[in-house]
Amino acid sequence: MRVSLLLCAFAGKSNRNFSILRRLTYDCARRLMLKYFDAYRIVLSRLVLSVLTVSVLLLSSGCGLFGAKRKIEVPQLLTPLSEANKDRLIQEINRLSNVKSIHGKVDIQFEDTSFASSGVADQYRLVDGTITLQRPGKIYLVIQFTFVDIAQMASDGERFSVAVLQGNEKYKRFVKGTNSAIYPKLNANGNTPTTDKQKTEKETVSALSNLRPQHLTDAFMIRPIEPNNSLIYAQSEFFQEEPDNRRQAKKGARVMRSYYLLEEFSQPMAGESKLLRRFWLDRVGGIRLARVQTYDERGQLITDVSYHNETTLGSSATALLPSRIEITRPQDQYKLSITYQDSASVELNREYGPKAFVLENKWQLPEVDLDAQNKKVTANQ
Repeated sequence: MRVSLLLCAFAGKSNRNFSILRRLTYDCARRLMLKYFDAYRIVLSRLVLSVLTVSVLLLSSGCGLFGAKRKIEVPQLLTPLSEANKDRLIQEINRLSNVKSIHGKVDIQFEDTSFASSGVADQYRLVDGTITLQRPGKIYLVIQFTFVDIAQMASDGERFSVAVLQGNEKYKRFVKGTNSAIYPKLNANGNTPTTDKQKTEKETVSALSNLRPQHLTDAFMIRPIEPNNSLIYAQSEFFQEEPDNRRQAKKGARVMRSYYLLEEFSQPMAGESKLLRRFWLDRVGGIRLARVQTYDERGQLITDVSYHNETTLGSSATALLPSRIEITRPQDQYKLSITYQDSASVELNREYGPKAFVLENKWQLPEVDLDAQNKKVTANQ
């Protein structure tokens, strides 16, 4: 505005006055432009300074979004990992099923998990045992403590018998039944238990009288996978965090272990297929059968068997087999750990006659016929 007024006032004057007016206009415009660019440089400088400051804070090792405040330990993935297809997994499972019979001395650790829901488990002392197994499904087991028989049990593959010889008189009994049948847990009197949820530990039934010998044969004598059966098998990969059991491991350390899972399904009926068995095969440093889970018709877990410490068993005939087997029966509420005392003294593939797996009540114990009890309950209902 000021420049326009000056132009109007001096219009028509001499050339000298016009030159002065032009110089004045140029100076005013130059000052305005310098002022504008100075303000822009200040804003730009402040913006650059802000960006640099934030970057330093973010990249600083002591603080910031990307700076680690402290180091944390994560489970180490065990390597090397072996690759295998479905045929290789089946081959490993069937390798353990090649043994026809086993006889040897064992250590037995029994754990009653009746009270697991309340955080209590009753672990019994370590006892000695002599076990004899033969396909299909035959077993004779003698359980001792300080050379005194605590219990004996046998199965011929179809029926079983259990003789409890020591302990309180109410626990001494001779129990017999059928392998394929499902029985409720016995109470101290040999009858089916009540539904009273306030039971105390003193009312818990004798652990051994509820131990079924056929559960051991299924764990030791793995049923092989036949090449032409009508079942369906699916392979997958699984990673599981576990305690580090290596000798050099620190106390409380954990690792990540990789497994192949081979799942066995029934043929679809009415559009539905049921899971029968799940095999866990360890991939670390080779392919090794580590675990077998078995399921019932409703898909509930009935047996969970873990295999540990694979070693050479036997003297004349030998085989690479697990030296410790853990059997968990969630529905029967017990866990059993069996370890061979001397791997070299184990006898393999010896043929035993039928009488070797027959247990008779030579002690005249009170007998409990589980099949007869089931018939009585059914008739009452």
